[in-house]
Amino acid sequence: MNTDLEGRRILVTGASGGIGAATCHELAGEGAQIVVHYRGGASRAAAVVEELERLPGCQAHAIGADLRAEDQVESLFAAAVERFGAVDGLVVNAGIWPERATPLADLSLDQWRDTIAVNLTGAFLCCRAFLRQLRAAGAESGSIVLVGSTAGIYGEEGHGDYAATKSALVGLMLTLKNEIVRIAPRGRVNLVHPGWVATPMARSALEDRSMVSRVTSTMALRKVAAPEDVARAIVFLLSDRLAGHLSGTVMPIAGGMEGRLIHP
Repeated sequence: MNTDLEGRRILVTGASGGIGAATCHELAGEGAQIVVHYRGGASRAAAVVEELERLPGCQAHAIGADLRAEDQVESLFAAAVERFGAVDGLVVNAGIWPERATPLADLSLDQWRDTIAVNLTGAFLCCRAFLRQLRAAGAESGSIVLVGSTAGIYGEEGHGDYAATKSALVGLMLTLKNEIVRIAPRGRVNLVHPGWVATPMARSALEDRSMVSRVTSTMALRKVAAPEDVARAIVFLLSDRLAGHLSGTVMPIAGGMEGRLIHP
């Protein structure tokens, strides 16, 4: 099916691996021009760009930035605009999940602040920069897809900082979907909530087969998602042709996960 994304300029944050890299590959298959954002993984980002540019018609460019820093986010978007002329779509995927489970009673303020800085403040700064460049360009349309988590729906014991940031993205998205149309009349903002996905971030947890059994027992589809499962939903939401009347949508990509035991 034609997504009509050919030639569209999409910036993907946290694009050097996992869901971000898979999203870039799916977008490249649609002929999009892609900004591959990374932080601290320059060699991996360069490898992703090399892989993308082997596909017919794809142009890709890697740009590093610490999304916690306002000036670096501004520089990221300025460099993207300089390279491609504008940014038509934004995928806010970058985030951290502190691996060690820590009850809130024992959580340090430093960890709390760092998780919020990356997962929430970084999202705010990227969305703000995107909206500003849409306004400067006099754009008619533009699309943002925020990557949340089922932890933002059900919570996640031992990861209260992460769950809080992912819940907060819903409120941000529901606000932005009303604000973007004041700038770009056909602009849209949506959000996906992945469940368990086989990414580098989750690899250590998923090496425990008993953990896999526990998490899939709450899913109608008893499997851990591949990054491509999430990436294809993101591409759908980015497409004005396929999802042009969707804004403010929260889409769980979690195999029918519920907050209860489905498969004893």
